This record gives sequence, structure tokens and C-alpha cells, in this order.
Amino acid sequence: MGLDRRNFMKALGLTGVTLAAGNSLKAAPVKGEEVEFFGVLYDSTRCVGCQTCEITCAETHGFPAPTDAPTAGVIRKTSENCRTVVNLFNTSKGEVYTKNQCMHCNEPACVAACLTQAMYKTKEGPVIWRGNKCMGCRYCMVSCPFDVPKFEYFSSNPRIIKCDMCYDRIKEGKIPACAENCPAEAITFGTRRDLIREARKRIHDQPDVYADFIYGEDEVGGTGELYVSPVPPIESGFKTTLLNESYPSLSKGFLYTVPSVFVLVPVFLLGIHEATKNNHHNEGDDNE
Repeated sequence: MGLDRRNFMKALGLTGVTLAAGNSLKAAPVKGEEVEFFGVLYDSTRCVGCQTCEITCAETHGFPAPTDAPTAGVIRKTSENCRTVVNLFNTSKGEVYTKNQCMHCNEPACVAACLTQAMYKTKEGPVIWRGNKCMGCRYCMVSCPFDVPKFEYFSSNPRIIKCDMCYDRIKEGKIPACAENCPAEAITFGTRRDLIREARKRIHDQPDVYADFIYGEDEVGGTGELYVSPVPPIESGFKTTLLNESYPSLSKGFLYTVPSVFVLVPVFLLGIHEATKNNHHNEGDDNE
């Protein structure tokens, strides 16, 4: 498709205004407004490393089944072929499993970095990728503090791959496939508020079983994926250097201090994207 100069200039202008004002999060909670996000509580004291969550996720989303098992000392990562992985850690309380996937931040850095709203925080809580809006800049990958979004480098029509908390299932009144099929009931789906309440109850009722922390309650402004564990976060593979403030809130003054080239290049790319819309694979609801 040829470059439409009128559409390009229109997009360029509109994007410049958006960047000058700061890339606000469309679905971020408004101060004083109650927003009830859904989330997932993972309890590593219950996880037996069976990988049912990985297998079910792969079947649900059309990916190959995992071929490797959790092994102590080996960190398995999500990729363009898998949305969630389970790792095994040798800790002060023995072997502990930890499940990794998109954290579905309350104020996602990937959403703030996305110029086209391809990465989107839904009103229900899951962070999804919308392929028909993506221009392939991969800023979401760079901005994510948990290194979650992955790019299909070897595809002729590449997508960004990440857990979307089974958003399509949630819209149908179902729960995420991993939570529905976990035989050990290590994965619980619900509202974030209820999950935090449940996590606190478990810690209070069994202080000899659980370490006194809920990972994701405050990290980077709070996340939809929450964790309780028998050991401190540093022993079970969690990032412990993250701030409690959301990353977008830390970058509000960024555009007023960086060289103009870092602002103008993304604007230029967005102008091209808007003027030469192509047909990406679509994931998620484009009518949000």
C-alpha cells in the first residue's frame, strides 16, 4: 500500500500531542475510583511441578507442549512458543517451584510505552496485545521490568507473545486454563482484592508454612499475578530490586529531558504505521 501523506501527517501531529502530554494509561485506575481487576494467586507451597499449567496453556493457545522439565539451577524462560513456565529452586526450606508468566501490572510499563495502544490494559485486568494495532517497534519488550513480551522473529507475520490471562475465556465467564486445570490447586483466580485477602489469611493462619510476603502486592505499583511462598522472594527467583512505584509514574518527566531524536523517531514510525495499515494477526478485543 502506498504512503498516504494526509494520513501520515495527521498521525504524526496527533502523536506529537500525545507524547508532549505524556503517554497516559487509558485503562489505569483513576485516583479515588474503585477498579476491581481480576488476578491470579499462585501458591508455591502447593505446587508439585507437574507442569499441567504449561501443558494446558500450550493446548489452549496452540503452542507445542513443553519438552523440558523444571530443574534446579536451570532457569527456564517464556518464549514465542510458551506463555508460562515453572522453575525449580533449591532453598533454605528445600525445593520450591515458581511459575512465571506476564505479571499483568496495574499500571503496565509496556502499555505506557506502546505508541499505538496495541498493548492494552483491559478493564477486567489482563494486559493483552492487539495485533492489528501493532507497528512492530517492540518498545513493550524493552520497557517490561519482568522481561515478558516475546517477538516471533522467524515468522513472516510476527506477533508479540505473552500470557493474556486467557482473556477470551474471562469474557465468556470462564477462568484461565491454568487455574482451571491445576490438580494441586496452586493457582487461584479471582478479584485482586479477594486474592490479597486470601493470601494474607494463609500467611496469618500458617506462619510456619509461609514467608511473610505477597509478591506483586506492591512491586511496580502492584500486579495482577500474586505469589505466596515458603521462602523470601530472593530464594525463589523473584526480582527483588524493583521499586514499589509503577514504572510509568517514574517516567512522567522523561519527555522533557531526553534529546528530541528519541521522541521524533517513534512519532515518525507511528505516522508510517497509521498511513500504511497492514493486516497483522489479531489477538484480543479490538473494540475495547
